[in-house]
Amino acid sequence: MKRFWIILAGAFALAAVILFLRQDYEKAFISAAVGAVSWFLGYRAQMQELVKVNQTETDENLDSNEEI
Repeated sequence: MKRFWIILAGAFALAAVILFLRQDYEKAFISAAVGAVSWFLGYRAQMQELVKVNQTETDENLDSNEEI
């Protein structure tokens, strides 16, 4: 899922640059804003994966400590 958001962010960033060069500033701003939101959503997906991995490792460590 994070790859989807990063690709979407890149596409909107590219669109923003093209619109800026065509001097369509309002659409360029909107495209850049949507691209930034997409990037943050990709970052959020990446952090959720890391939290899930760390939570699994923590649970495994707690289980192994209980056996001792």
